[in-house]
Parts: sequence; structure tokens; C-alpha cells
Amino acid sequence: MNEINKLKAGLEYCYDDEEVDAIKRNAIKNCEIYNSIDPEDSQKQYDFLCDMLGSVGEGVWIAKRFSCDNGKNIFIGDNFTANFNVTILDVKEVYIGDNVMIGPHCLITTVGHPLSPKGRRNHLAQASEIHIGNDVWLGGNVTILGGVSIGDNVVIGAGAVVTKDIPDNSLALGVPARVVRKLENDL
Repeated sequence: MNEINKLKAGLEYCYDDEEVDAIKRNAIKNCEIYNSIDPEDSQKQYDFLCDMLGSVGEGVWIAKRFSCDNGKNIFIGDNFTANFNVTILDVKEVYIGDNVMIGPHCLITTVGHPLSPKGRRNHLAQASEIHIGNDVWLGGNVTILGGVSIGDNVVIGAGAVVTKDIPDNSLALGVPARVVRKLENDL
């Protein structure tokens, strides 16, 4: 099994494999192009995102400096806003629902590395999907780790690190993020 197939299967893979690295280099190139588009040309930004990402709904805006690992593994619903300096490491799929707001300096990372020094020296990584529901707000400097699902109508407070699933209608805060109260769904 080659490294791309290991990655797709959710197994440990070598992240500096030539094929794996080519995907990342292409994403870096595309992010540079996206970030260089005139901020006044929202249609050109949107059109480029539609080509660069897996799928893009209507009313999607991502501020500069946007970075990703692949692009084609990002699936965004309608009415989406990502503020400045958002990074989505989409080695595996990232599904984002409708009416989602992401604050500045957020990191959504599907990929992690071994705890053992031997595994890290061998440049191993492993990735898991992330699911973000509808009507979600991630405050500034939030980190979402691989394998996490965030329900609908969820607010993640600034600076939180989400390591486990967050249920619908929840406010989660802290490191690691924990649900501190239920939220009313007034829709």
C-alpha cells in the first residue's frame, strides 16, 4: 500500500512522501494565489475558492491569510465566514455546515503525529475527518483537532482546544474544551 492509500485509509503514512508532498505544495501555491487576489474582487475570490476547494456553498468569504494542506478535502456550506489567518489542515476531509463563522487565527487540523520519537523521526502522521455542523461560531484562536464532530448551534469560546465531540446546542470553553452550558436554539 502506498503512502497516499495509507493516508486515505486513516492509517499512519509518511508525510514527506513525494506524492503526499506534491499535494501540499499545490495547496501552498493555490493559497498564495488566493491570498494575492484583490480584496475588492469578491467574485474572483469566490470563483477561485470554488475551483480550489472540494465544494463551496453560496455566500462564502475567507479573509486573507488563508492556508490549507490540500483544499479538495474542504467542503463548505452556505453563508460561511472565516476571519483573518485561518488554517485548515485538510489532509482528511473537513465538512463545514451552513451559517458558520470562524474567528481569526483559528486552526482546524485533521492531522496529528505519533507520541513516540521514533515515529516522529520517521516523519509519520495520521489523519481523521472533522465535522462542523450548522450555525456554529468558533471564537478567535480556536483549535479543532482531528476526529472531532461539532454539532449544530454550537459556540466554541476564544482560545479553546477542541479534542472531543461537542453536542448540539452547546457553549464549550477552555483547554481542553468542555461544555459549560446548553444554548437555546431559537430557530
